[in-house]
Amino acid sequence: MTDTNQPETESKPPVEPAASETTSAVSEWKPLRIWPPILLLIGMVVTRLMPRLVESDSPLPIMAAVFGPLICGGLILVWWVLASRATWKEKLIGLFVVLVAAGATLALIDPTMKGPGAMLVTGPMGLGLFGIAALLVSRMRSAKRTVIIVGCSVLGFLFSLLLRSEGMWGDYDMELAWRWTPTVEERMLSRADAAPADQATLTAAELEAALTEPEWPGFRGALRDSVLTGVSLDADWNADVGTPLWKKAIGPGWSSFVVAGPLLFTQEQRGEEELIVCYDAETGAELWTQEIKTRFYDALGGPGPRATPTLADGGLYVMGASGHVLRLDPANGEIIWQQDVRQVADREPPIWGFSSSPLVVEGTVIVHAGGKGDKGLLAFDTESGELKWSAPAGDHSYSSPALLTIVGQPVIAMLTNKELNLLNPADGAVMLSFDCASEGQRVLQPQLAGEDEILIATGMGKGVQKIHVTKKDGKWAAEEIWTTAGLKPDFNDCVIYDGHAYGFDGAIFTCFDLKDGKRKWKGGRYGKGQVLLVKDSGHLLVIGEEGAVVLLKADPTEHQELATFQALEGKTWNHPVLSGDRLYVRNSTQAAAYRLPIVK
Repeated sequence: MTDTNQPETESKPPVEPAASETTSAVSEWKPLRIWPPILLLIGMVVTRLMPRLVESDSPLPIMAAVFGPLICGGLILVWWVLASRATWKEKLIGLFVVLVAAGATLALIDPTMKGPGAMLVTGPMGLGLFGIAALLVSRMRSAKRTVIIVGCSVLGFLFSLLLRSEGMWGDYDMELAWRWTPTVEERMLSRADAAPADQATLTAAELEAALTEPEWPGFRGALRDSVLTGVSLDADWNADVGTPLWKKAIGPGWSSFVVAGPLLFTQEQRGEEELIVCYDAETGAELWTQEIKTRFYDALGGPGPRATPTLADGGLYVMGASGHVLRLDPANGEIIWQQDVRQVADREPPIWGFSSSPLVVEGTVIVHAGGKGDKGLLAFDTESGELKWSAPAGDHSYSSPALLTIVGQPVIAMLTNKELNLLNPADGAVMLSFDCASEGQRVLQPQLAGEDEILIATGMGKGVQKIHVTKKDGKWAAEEIWTTAGLKPDFNDCVIYDGHAYGFDGAIFTCFDLKDGKRKWKGGRYGKGQVLLVKDSGHLLVIGEEGAVVLLKADPTEHQELATFQALEGKTWNHPVLSGDRLYVRNSTQAAAYRLPIVK
């Protein structure tokens, strides 16, 4: 029987979480603070474009373009950890995944992408996408936003696995290609393997006659000043000027040509072998090659040799990028003797390779090695190859020794990161050391700006300096006359004509007065190319960085462009050579010959 006096069981409503618990769960996921990454992403773009946006006498725009995007990208990670409002779990997971993705990418990318490629492409892309994704999902309040942010960043890093670097342009833009596509060098080698060998067209008598008095015996000519005499150009160029006499694919390298009658000598890379090559100047046919089993590569310039051969005293003298110094028989390429400056100077190649074009004087062949102590400059006997003397010099330089006549005396001038040295050619005794230290690379040649004045580059992006050299009671001295930032050459030598210098101020051609260093004009965006002076007609032959040949009037009053044509395709840093009416040009993929109109 039911007890009616027992109370009925009451149904209880479900227990809801306390309001404070709900608020805590929601407030854990806060909107991200977005103004810092917005500013940093803008900073990445602006710094990368800085050299194009700002014309400055300072190297800072270039430095900003190289380092700015990566620094701004790194600050995005700092924002994420310290000021994003993300949860600590998000912060730690995001930071961990990004660092792992970056490390894995650096381990797996193509070797050509290491160094500058990672700094300019891989890092900014991964970190930039991290910042962009964070902006897009900043209002999202769930773990999904972390997945999206780190996922985009990982994809940004991993994209670099698909790329290959083919070096850099003068403005520090990377030249990129898909990793799986064959390089220009590989395509050239495959065609060379399939094609029949070129046939020599010169007789022994023609070879001997050509080698007696070479028209252009070495780097930038006999005096290493890129000045040609004995030829006057006609400025009236018709359409036929741009039609090559011959044009062919060659191996990479930044050497120029040596010209001896119908013979052309240069250096290039082909696979795992560095070559010295002799071409027929009339047809471009390959007459002979000599191989060295070595391959040099750096991320800025790519593979191949940097120096230019020297033809003198019946021999062809060569310095390879890995340090080999050779004398060859120019008639057939046979090696007469060979030295290795890595062993002689006890040092490995600098970052850009050994690049000293040999100087032959008084029975010695002289190259810069940059070894310690007195092994900075080495002089080998031209006949035996034995070390004849050595002298101290700075430990790195892209410049080459030059023979100058200063205060009436022949001297060897060598410009390095440490100083300008003037040495006695007979024994290498240092007669003058002018302190002009530079933290960056030294690339350009010292040039005579008067009987007792020398023009030297102060350092990359900083300008040029003129010094006055004196000799009294057997003692040499030098003092600065002026320094100007109006001409800031990088690796682009200038030429001197009628009291003025003409060359590249960054990527723009310019003229300045040698008396006071003041700029006369600036015009012509030819990139970082090279220039040759045709002195008798007062013309400048400029080859732009993208392969265009431009004829200018050497006029200090204004920039006068007279004619132009496209000579080569691709990045062109090599010095042009004019012999008679024949213009010989090359870069790291092509070589060509053109006939220019001359005044007879």
